[in-house]
Amino acid sequence: MTEAALESRIRSELSPIVAARELLQAAYTADAEAFKQGADVRDLVRRRADTVDQVLRLVWSRYPFAELGDISLVAVGGYGRGELHPHSDIDLLILTRDGVREVWQEDLSAFVTLLWDLRLDIGHSVRSIAESKQAAREDVTILTNLLETRTIAGPDELRATLSEAVYGDSVSTDRDYFIAKREEQKRRHQKYGDTEYNLEPNVKGSPGALRDIQTIGWITKRHFGLQSIADLTRFSILTEEEYQILLQGETFLWQLRYGLQLIADRNENRLLFDHQRALAQMLGYKDEGKRLGVELMMQAYYRTVLSLAELADVILQYYDEAILDTEGQEDIRPLNKRFQTRNNYIEAVNNQVFAYAPYAILEIFVLMAQHPEIKGIRATTIRSLRAHRHLIDDAFRSDLAVTSLFMELLKTPHELDQTLSHMKKYNVLGRYLPEFGDIIGQMQYDLFHIYTVDAHTLRVIRNMVRLGTQEARNDFPLASRLIHRLPKLEVLYIAGIYHDVAKGRGGDHSELGAVDAEAFCKRHHLSARDTQLIAWLVENHLLMSMTAQRKDISDPDIIHEFARAVPSHVHLDYLYVMTVCDISATNPKLWNTWRASLLRQLYIETKLALRRGTETPVDRQEWVRATQSEAREILHAQNMSDEQIDNVWDTLDEEYFLQDSTVDIAWQTAAIIRHGNDPDPLVLIRDTRGGPSDGYSQIIIYVKDRVALFAATTAVLEQLNLNIVDARISSSEGPYSISAYVVLDEQGQPLGNDPDRKDRVRKRLIEELDDPDDYPDIIHRRTPRQLKHFAFPTEVTLSNDTYNQRTVIEVVTPDRPGLLARVGRVLLEHRVKLTNAKIATLGERVEDVFFVTDEHGDAISDPAICQALQQDLCTMLDDTQ
Repeated sequence: MTEAALESRIRSELSPIVAARELLQAAYTADAEAFKQGADVRDLVRRRADTVDQVLRLVWSRYPFAELGDISLVAVGGYGRGELHPHSDIDLLILTRDGVREVWQEDLSAFVTLLWDLRLDIGHSVRSIAESKQAAREDVTILTNLLETRTIAGPDELRATLSEAVYGDSVSTDRDYFIAKREEQKRRHQKYGDTEYNLEPNVKGSPGALRDIQTIGWITKRHFGLQSIADLTRFSILTEEEYQILLQGETFLWQLRYGLQLIADRNENRLLFDHQRALAQMLGYKDEGKRLGVELMMQAYYRTVLSLAELADVILQYYDEAILDTEGQEDIRPLNKRFQTRNNYIEAVNNQVFAYAPYAILEIFVLMAQHPEIKGIRATTIRSLRAHRHLIDDAFRSDLAVTSLFMELLKTPHELDQTLSHMKKYNVLGRYLPEFGDIIGQMQYDLFHIYTVDAHTLRVIRNMVRLGTQEARNDFPLASRLIHRLPKLEVLYIAGIYHDVAKGRGGDHSELGAVDAEAFCKRHHLSARDTQLIAWLVENHLLMSMTAQRKDISDPDIIHEFARAVPSHVHLDYLYVMTVCDISATNPKLWNTWRASLLRQLYIETKLALRRGTETPVDRQEWVRATQSEAREILHAQNMSDEQIDNVWDTLDEEYFLQDSTVDIAWQTAAIIRHGNDPDPLVLIRDTRGGPSDGYSQIIIYVKDRVALFAATTAVLEQLNLNIVDARISSSEGPYSISAYVVLDEQGQPLGNDPDRKDRVRKRLIEELDDPDDYPDIIHRRTPRQLKHFAFPTEVTLSNDTYNQRTVIEVVTPDRPGLLARVGRVLLEHRVKLTNAKIATLGERVEDVFFVTDEHGDAISDPAICQALQQDLCTMLDDTQ
């Protein structure tokens, strides 16, 4: 049916709902297809508004009040600008001259109800001109909506009268409105973490996104009475180039928002993981080498909002001066021949400073670092900086004055991360260090890395800087002490800048980054010693974290192996500090007391190994004898006899005595002795303090050994909603086995915070482990939303540790409930015995290591069994049911 025929039906039929829906749906479908074919999104957004105008106007005309001169239907807000995305809110004001007449009440109610029946997302208010003015005085959001209005039906005179009022000081002064919108923006930015780099950004509300563009427009309209940001060029507030940045940025964000709402089929503004891949495909982003199309789209988003944030700085600073400081005294203070401060904003003394002294492009940031009272760069100087940053070329990067300034910046005591952020924002850092420029906005599409590479890097630098604060002494006690012992902090900062700079190139980013770092050091005239140290740190920045999280650091051989890779105590100090800063800047979920304690233990043990010398490894038997001697003394003090102690210890292998805590060994042994011949399992639960499991709960289980024990225990623990962060299974030559699990509850807290729950857990474990044949199947729970969209195939590798006569199984897989229980079931089916486990959940990515033997306590040597075990683990873990 033609559009004209549908219009006729809307006017004439008893109920216009069917015809109006058909008209709206036909337009929606046509516009959606046009978008997918590459139509101009600006045309589509306005066409959608025109279509809704058409329907509203036709429906309005059916009612008697439509012929009167005292009531109008007015579009406000975004719809008032003539902009509608597929599922955007349609904000309406039914505006009356003096109030709603009683005779209109029933028809107005019917009109609004009909709009809802059309399935339009309507937001409406009914006010007189006077009521609208009063509401605008009381609520800046209402005032903002009334700055952008269009008459859809009825006399335009009512809207014009109201518009004249809301642009006047009787409703709000220019100053009050600017302050209110600026504070509103600050609160909104805080809501999104004050960063453009959210993993699932909101294309409307996040910093640098559409709401920031709209805020500029609102302040502009209120200040100048303009109807279009384009008119700013007439007032020399925006250059033509800046207007194009604004226009192109808005167009790009509109494309994302339009496609997002088509995919979500609702008013959605969040770039959720659920939609990112589909949106990238819809917009034509294709994979390039190892970089996914979705990563390229997100990089384009991040770079767009970064440039918009820079532009917003210029415009809002102009308004700050024009609106707030019109009557204030200017405080001008010279800094040197090239720069001065004006009201605590740094500015060039003239716009040609960067032309005749290009090194000043870096000097301005050094001055900002040296003068913490400086609040920012003045708008005129930002523009000059933008006009001259093309001067940053190879000759500029090699200029001794420039390289000296950058090294001075790194050595200046200040918040280096903030200065580097400013340099990035104004596109200086990415030009001066092109390798860093390549990673700006580069997203890694997994939940292990929740920041873009550049945002993560600056967080690493921030952590390094803040290690010197009192707060860091509580959060990072060892690292905050070591930071003061490092000979040169700039060495640490350079390694931090370069540790991930080669991400996304293909190949080993640690090795490639080390090459880049070495080139930087040579260009900046660092000594050969410092250059070697920085390159080593970049190349080995993952060494300590991977060793602590994936290897058994209670094994002296592991410590010896790690120590052999560390050239000196100085290297160890730098590496420890860098590792702490790196992990804690990667994902808030990664840094906890458990991971901290592992790194601390590895650092301390390695330091001792370096003192002994790496050519003289620890004698394992001597270590075991020393551990037993110290634990025996503790037990003697509790009136335990040697016979009682030996009856327990003789059934355990030496691995059990390689634990770092003799207090734990004594505590467990004493409990076993007291347990005696009780047939029930012994279950001990306590919160730990001061050891590697500080801030966690430790569950010790002493029970008759059987192949099914690990599978049964993990099943029960995970049914109890406990998060297992570490497991130690001690082999036994007798009928009993000791298993140790370190756990947290679902809130990440130890069980000691809930004594009743601790008792329930203990009783449940005793009851279930008494007869593991009766264990229920693992409860299947729905995979969390984000995990589904970061699913990747499980990787399982097997290798044999010939020294310890065991097989090492490494499992890399997405995290999900019941994971360890699934692993346990596979090991049970293959009659494989677990002797130890290293549990490492990195964000939503699991990298677990299991140490196993066959039924006879030997490494698994049959290739066919290894292959079957590998396949079954992959199948079980990749099964989403």
